[in-house]
Amino acid sequence: MIRSLGATVCAGLIALLVTIPTIPVSAADPVRMDVLVPITGFLALEGTAQRNGAVLALDTPPEGVTVTYDVADTATSPEVAVTALRRSLDRGNPVAIAAPIFGTQMLAMAPIAGRAGVPLLTVSGTAKITRLGLDIVFRFFPGDDVVKVAQARYAVEELGAKRPAILYQTTAYGQSGHGHLVETLAELGVAPVLEEAIDPGIKDMAPALERAKAAGADLLLLQLHSGPTALTVRQAHERGLDLPIVAGSAMHQPTTAALLDPEQLEGVCAETASSPISDHRPAAKAFTKAYRDRFGAEPDAFALGQYDGMRMALAAVADGAQTADQVRDWLAGHSFEGVAMTYLSDGTGNMAHDALIVCYDGESRVPVITKRYEDVDGVLATAGAPSK
Repeated sequence: MIRSLGATVCAGLIALLVTIPTIPVSAADPVRMDVLVPITGFLALEGTAQRNGAVLALDTPPEGVTVTYDVADTATSPEVAVTALRRSLDRGNPVAIAAPIFGTQMLAMAPIAGRAGVPLLTVSGTAKITRLGLDIVFRFFPGDDVVKVAQARYAVEELGAKRPAILYQTTAYGQSGHGHLVETLAELGVAPVLEEAIDPGIKDMAPALERAKAAGADLLLLQLHSGPTALTVRQAHERGLDLPIVAGSAMHQPTTAALLDPEQLEGVCAETASSPISDHRPAAKAFTKAYRDRFGAEPDAFALGQYDGMRMALAAVADGAQTADQVRDWLAGHSFEGVAMTYLSDGTGNMAHDALIVCYDGESRVPVITKRYEDVDGVLATAGAPSK
């Protein structure tokens, strides 16, 4: 799908969503920003949200900017993602690329994008992707060293967990989150009673749940993708496993909650960067309405993070950046007031530094924002719940 849109498209809506620099660009040439994300496979829900957020941003560029883009499905294979990246580079000179949420794919793509000098804008939480020594990776979702800290702290400090069990995916995403959960728990003086790795293809979570119960767990910490998260929550409820659950960001997704009955969600919380459907601020409400109108679906933090990331890249173009190098330098050197939060690189491409905890009440599939953690001089500090 290729789109080429002029500067005046949906200007009124964008004014509500995000303030974009309005420095004029004289006779600016069209720029390309491709979207390479997983639309099929076990990350289809996350990747589709990511694609939609990117497309919504690219279809509504700021004044003075004309952008074209292609969308490619990277599925869940590193080889497919690398092929999609090479094709994007062969087609022309993209100034930025919306890159997969899947950390395994990001790790395969980053060296190639680094040699080409093209920024990869992602919402992948895998911590390692910004530790590769490359200056082209920009993460618009808090890394595991932020959200896993929030997840573990909420479980221990707010819910009083002393014997948590960790169920995590065997993927790079799962392993990264698992490591940060264990590290943070240790700092809090808590040791998990069970740490179990689960392949994304496993459909029966009962054995893992039984082992957690047998180990005397008082809370479940989940670091699973969307489908396995929903399976675990459902099967825990069906088996009467009366344990609080604090899940990873997959659980905050409306598409994940839609797989469960509201009563199955009671006592379930999740870490996330944002929850647009729970956020009553005007910019978040405007984004949510625009997303619903365009896609007939509910937005999540992955959609909003990718939206904000592409809007920041478009702001760079509006400010005069016309090449991949110029966009990269602009992203590295500017802050940006997005819908979810303010983004600013920490010097390694981590742009997002805040985290939320959302919880379900058992009556609705819309979670409530219960806790906010903000970066204060490199330390994650609690800030209560955001104002309604």
